[in-house]
Amino acid sequence: MKLVIVTSVEEFQKDILRLFKDADIHNFSSSEIDGYKNGSSLLMATSWFPSVKGGNESSLFFSFTEDEKIDTLFSLIKEFNSNVETNNAVRAVVVPIERHV
Repeated sequence: MKLVIVTSVEEFQKDILRLFKDADIHNFSSSEIDGYKNGSSLLMATSWFPSVKGGNESSLFFSFTEDEKIDTLFSLIKEFNSNVETNNAVRAVVVPIERHV
């Protein structure tokens, strides 16, 4: 069992849900997050209100699942990213789980 974590801009939320379903991953959690890129400090310095957040509305999904399903999900994400016309690709990582109850 491993932990897969997927992040994307909020605009892709329905697409990510479909990708999880297509990968046969039905048990997962999600959360709304603010996404930032390295240039955010420059943006904040030039802002009229520098204390105001400048992040993009994003989503984080995670699931504890089997390797085979993760492999399928990664393939689907790669295909999805190849067809996206934006610089906000869907990102995914896998974290091994040493122990679980």
